[in-house]
This record gives sequence, structure tokens and C-alpha cells, in this order.
Amino acid sequence: QVQVVESGGGLVQPGGSLRLSCVASGTVFSINDMDWYRQAPGKERELVASISNSGNTDYSDSVKGRFTISGDMGLNPVYLQMNSLKPEDTAVYYCYARGYYYKVQDDLRQFDSFGQGTQVTVSS
Repeated sequence: QVQVVESGGGLVQPGGSLRLSCVASGTVFSINDMDWYRQAPGKERELVASISNSGNTDYSDSVKGRFTISGDMGLNPVYLQMNSLKPEDTAVYYCYARGYYYKVQDDLRQFDSFGQGTQVTVSS
């Protein structure tokens, strides 16, 4: 009942910028946290940035100072602004949302879902 969809990926030159978006749709009641992960070919998925509904944010050391995660009070949508991109930022970027949804009327359940991912390629 909850779908998480990322958008905004593409090809960009080193030093360039991209903004990714993540939207959760369906019978969503609230979102508590949203994270951005990425997975490069042959590597494990890694956590890049996190935001909570209290406004707290956190970043991996590899992107701190270059990436910014943001969202409104409902954390829907959430954005990942990526500046000063490097070739090593090339990966599929995934959004991971956690919160509550209505399974049926008055039946509130927890959910946690990954989206399908959006490809980011940094190359000249």
C-alpha cells in the first residue's frame, strides 16, 4: 500500500550538481525517517544521508559538505541536493522510507520500503 519512487538521476560532469527527489505514495499516514542509500557496481549498498521528522540530519563522511538532504515537515517529498559531484559518486541511489500507513480504514501499520532506485553517473 506504500510505494516509494525516486527521480532526478542522470549523467553529469565532475564538479556538477543534481537534485534527487523521493516520494512515498499510497495510504501513507506519516513518515518518520527517510534515508538515501547508494550502490556502485561491485560494492555493497551504503547509507549516504538521513533525515528524521524532528529535523535531524546525518551524512556519511564521503558526502559531508557536498550533499544536503531536506524535506518538509511531513518528509514527503524528500530531496538530496548533490554538489561538487565526483566520479566515485556514480551509483544507483535508493530512497528508504519508514513510517505508518493505513492497511484498511482505522488499521494503522508500520512500513519500511525501498524505492527502485535512480542512476547517477558522474563522468566527463
